[in-house]
Amino acid sequence: MKALSIKQPWVHAIFRLGKNIENRNWGTNFRGVVAVHASKSTPKIEYLYAVEDVHEIAPIPTQSIKDSFVEFPPVFGAIIGTVEIVGCVEFSTGQWFQGDFGFVLENPRLLKTPIPCKGALGFWEVPQNILEQFIFV
Repeated sequence: MKALSIKQPWVHAIFRLGKNIENRNWGTNFRGVVAVHASKSTPKIEYLYAVEDVHEIAPIPTQSIKDSFVEFPPVFGAIIGTVEIVGCVEFSTGQWFQGDFGFVLENPRLLKTPIPCKGALGFWEVPQNILEQFIFV
């Protein structure tokens, strides 16, 4: 299975706030289910700016967004679930689109427990010993 490392709080937004587009500066022809890896770290200032962006973009009340971060604190350095990439667009009117390319996401599925592992740039293969630990909520 392929995986894609994504920085927080964007992973949190995919699984808790309905983010349905992953922004990239490169396109892809890949379609299918990928494991979502929350990057090990995000520089603090970048993380704080991204949280502000989430608050502005998310189509739910701000208090609900804040509650989602308290109830489900963001995880770092682990695979936390899967999502299906069903398309790649260069334009979208959706509130989550901000990049040169947007991977259109559907069917996010959380793992019961995040699985710590090292990520990588671009798409990468999930090691078999990690795949064997997948148990979905």
